[in-house]
Amino acid sequence: MRLSGARGCKGILDRLTGGRVPPPRMAGLRRLRHPATGETLDRALVLWFPGPRSYTGEDAAELHLHGGPAVIAGVAEALVALGARPAEAGEFTRRAFLNGKLDLTAAEGIADLIAAETAGQRRQALRQAEGALAALYEDWTSRLTRLLAHQEAAIEFADEDLPTDLGDQARNGAAALRTEIERHLDDGGRGERLREGLEVVIVGAPNAGKSSLLNALVGRDAAIVSTRMGTTRDVIEARLDLGGVPVTLADTAGLREAADEIEAEGVRRARRRAEGADLVLALFAADRPPDGATLAFLERSEPEALAVVSKVDLAPAPRQVGGRIPLGVSTRTGEGLPELRARLAETASARAAPGGTAALTRPRHRATLREAAAWLQDAETAPLPELSAEALRAALRALGRLTGRVGVEEVLDRVFADFCIGK
Repeated sequence: MRLSGARGCKGILDRLTGGRVPPPRMAGLRRLRHPATGETLDRALVLWFPGPRSYTGEDAAELHLHGGPAVIAGVAEALVALGARPAEAGEFTRRAFLNGKLDLTAAEGIADLIAAETAGQRRQALRQAEGALAALYEDWTSRLTRLLAHQEAAIEFADEDLPTDLGDQARNGAAALRTEIERHLDDGGRGERLREGLEVVIVGAPNAGKSSLLNALVGRDAAIVSTRMGTTRDVIEARLDLGGVPVTLADTAGLREAADEIEAEGVRRARRRAEGADLVLALFAADRPPDGATLAFLERSEPEALAVVSKVDLAPAPRQVGGRIPLGVSTRTGEGLPELRARLAETASARAAPGGTAALTRPRHRATLREAAAWLQDAETAPLPELSAEALRAALRALGRLTGRVGVEEVLDRVFADFCIGK
C-alpha cells in the first residue's frame, strides 16, 4: 500500500509503527498496530521516502503487506483513522506531474505501460514513460522559445544595437521546425496502432470456414463451429499477439441474402466491421466457387484484403481468386496456417511495429502538433512582425499543451540571456 501527501505522511507512519520509522529509502520490518485498539494488523516491510525524492515529489511511504483481504482491510481502516483517504484513479501520477516529476507524455506512457498486453506495447510505453517524447517536444519548445524571443526583441527593442536579420531568422527557424513536425506526423499512425492494436476481420460466405479459421489462429475454441449455415449472427472477437503487436481477430456473419431479420443485422455488422478494419481476410472454400460478395472485398483499395482459401484438404486451392494468388489453408490438417500467421505478422510489423524513435501514441498528440505546424506556417507568411510573433506564441502554447510545461517567464529569460538589453 502506498501513501503520499505533502504533510502528515511521517506522522501516520509514526503512529502505525509505534515510532519506529525506518531511515529514508531503507526497508525495515515493522509490526503495524491499529492506532485505536493497539491490535497488531501485520508484520510488514516499511519504506519511507521524504519528498521531493519520491515518485510524487511529496513525502511518501510504502507498506509491503501480506496480501490477505483481512490484512488489507485492517491496514486501510487504520490509515483512514489516522487521517488518510483512498487515492483517486491516477492520483499518484497526477501529483507527480503537478510537482514537476514528469510531464504529460510520460504520465500517458505510464498509463500505457500498465495496460500493455504485448512486448511491443511495453517497449513503446517504456520509452515514452522514460521521456523519449518529452525530450523531443522540449527540444522543439526550447527552439521555438528562442525564435519567439528573437522576434519579440526585434519588435520591442528596434532602437537597440541588435542584429538586423532577426525577423528572417525567426521565419527560417519556423520553417525548419515545421518541416520536422510534419515529418514526425507522417508516420502512418504506427504508434497509435501499436497502442490500440490492429483489427483483422474475416469475411466470407456461410460455411466458408471463418469460425474454424479464427479458432485455429488464436489456438482455442473462441467461436462455435457448425455445418449449419448462418450460425454466426454477431461479431466474435479474439485477441492475439503477432510479433509484439496486439491484434483483434474478428469472425463475422456469412455474406449472403439473409433468411431472417437477425441474420440480416449480422450481415450488416459484418460489412461495417470489415470496412473499418486494418486488414480483411477474404475467405473462400476450396470446394465451392468464389462468391461475389466476398470477391467485392478483394476489389477494394481500402482496407487491404488478403485472399485465403480454406478446406484445401477437400479440394486444391485455385491458382487465382479475384486476380490474386490466394493462400491455401486447412484448419483440419494445419496446412498453410504457419504461412498465414507469418503474413499477418508481417502486415502487423509493417503497420505498427515499434521503431527506434519516439512515436506518436495518442490522437491528442497528433491534433496538437498539427495545430502547432499550422501556426508555424502562419509565422512564416505573416505580413507583419507582430503577427509573426503572435503565431509563434500560439505555436508555443500548442507545444506546451503536449508536455504541460511552458510559460511566459521562459520567453523573458531567453530574451535577457541572448541579448544585453537594459543593462
